[in-house]
Amino acid sequence: MAKRPTIADIAREAGLSVATVDRVLNARHPVREETAQRVLAAAQAIGYHAAGLIKQRLQRDLPQYRLGFILRKPTHHFYQRLAREVEAAVNAAKCFHGTSLIEFAPSHMPCDLVPLLKEFGARCHAIAMVAPDHPAITAAVQELKAKGIPVFSLLSDFAEGVREGYIGLDNRKVGRTTAWMLSKVARRPGKVAIFVGSHRFQGQELREVGFRSYFRENAPTFELLDPLVNLEARQITYEATLDLMQREPELTGFYVAGGGMEGAISALRDEGESRDLVAIVNEITPESRAALADGIITMSVATPQRLLCQELMTLMAQAIKVGTSETLGQTFLPFEIYLPENI
Repeated sequence: MAKRPTIADIAREAGLSVATVDRVLNARHPVREETAQRVLAAAQAIGYHAAGLIKQRLQRDLPQYRLGFILRKPTHHFYQRLAREVEAAVNAAKCFHGTSLIEFAPSHMPCDLVPLLKEFGARCHAIAMVAPDHPAITAAVQELKAKGIPVFSLLSDFAEGVREGYIGLDNRKVGRTTAWMLSKVARRPGKVAIFVGSHRFQGQELREVGFRSYFRENAPTFELLDPLVNLEARQITYEATLDLMQREPELTGFYVAGGGMEGAISALRDEGESRDLVAIVNEITPESRAALADGIITMSVATPQRLLCQELMTLMAQAIKVGTSETLGQTFLPFEIYLPENI
């Protein structure tokens, strides 16, 4: 019969003294959070019989935070997955015991977002939100900041100078990367288009800026068309893509810088197979993955959702602990690139 793990075994596994482990197990004296977590990890690793009780005791001693998350498009695969990753990251947080409140905004209009933001401000210690950059939203964030409630912008920045921090991709760099790919893969120079959901989303605006700047600097033989606003709607994007292909025989490629890629993919499947077009979209979903596999699109640039949520927990906990900051930062995450050969 295998010997039952002891406190000495935990100490050896954790690289700590038996006395330190005893303090954690029996709550005799306070220890640093990092030390307590090392003891818990060691107990779990060696199968210590009371590892579950240690975890419960540590969680009992942690601060209790209610965290609010305002997302978009409740039926969209990307946001469904993001909601799951948010909840998992809150539950897995080691420095606090959290409760996640997740709502999907009915639209991106300020009249829908501001009331929801204020409601969360009355219930949560910190908030993270996907939203356009609009004065009404900035004013609501300012009110919450005055009350000591930090607000973080997700995926697309807003309320700069007021919000606590931005976390997402470096969107200008994303735009330049997609332009680099399109210019290298295109069979010939020609006309290039870009779809944006709304000029109010700073993230999409920065992607367009990066996209255009790369072509101006490095591929001037391509002609950039005026941006197409698709409101991130599938049907609008479908019809706009069909129209674009019909009226621009010299079209060589396009980039969907926001949502609505499903419509572009459908249009390419229906009418684009005879055209040698480079199509680039954002995020990896069942539809974009299938389109890559079938050679319908060339590349998808994706957000590392799990890493985003893990980093966000650290930032939110720090903001709650020390208060809203005077130095408002940006956290850029490495973006993922999906091609037909690596899906």
